[in-house]
Amino acid sequence: MSQITKRALEESLKKLLLKKPLEKITITDITEDCGISRMTFYYHFKDIFDLVEWSCVEDAAKAIDGKKTYDTWQQGYLQIFEAVLENKPLITNAYHSISREQVEIYLYKLTYDLLIGVVNEQSFGMEIREEDKKFIADFYKFALVGLLLDWIKNGMREDPGIIIDRLSILVHGNISAALDRYRTDIIHQNHTND
Repeated sequence: MSQITKRALEESLKKLLLKKPLEKITITDITEDCGISRMTFYYHFKDIFDLVEWSCVEDAAKAIDGKKTYDTWQQGYLQIFEAVLENKPLITNAYHSISREQVEIYLYKLTYDLLIGVVNEQSFGMEIREEDKKFIADFYKFALVGLLLDWIKNGMREDPGIIIDRLSILVHGNISAALDRYRTDIIHQNHTND
């Protein structure tokens, strides 16, 4: 029942965002549209921004589900773009209302989850330090989120497929090459210490 109520609140918020900006929407607006009490809202969320964040995380998690491999990361990233586009009023309002930092934190976590899956898959059987894997995933996370934020800032006009295609050309083979260099560095350090 909890998920059903949360989804209903999310739908009410999205419907209201088509009529007015986020900062003009109240909890009363949402609960009246949804047909539930304010107390029920507060049972699930601490405020409207909590609802916005939950909605973004839920939609994004669905977008990348099962797309955390080297062969599917582009599809997962494209689906993040599509989820953002599908929720354009919500994302645009969140981007301009709750501060860019909140949107960035959400996108960084989401993108990191996608990339660490790729890095772990590509490093399978290699002796790579966890901090090196994390560093590689973080590096690409910042690049991918930067592209996504720029796209949001510019009104989401460019075709996400074109962005992903260009990115794929740039990234192709680089994660594996980086892992191989870190592996070589570990081997070199081990021989030096012997």
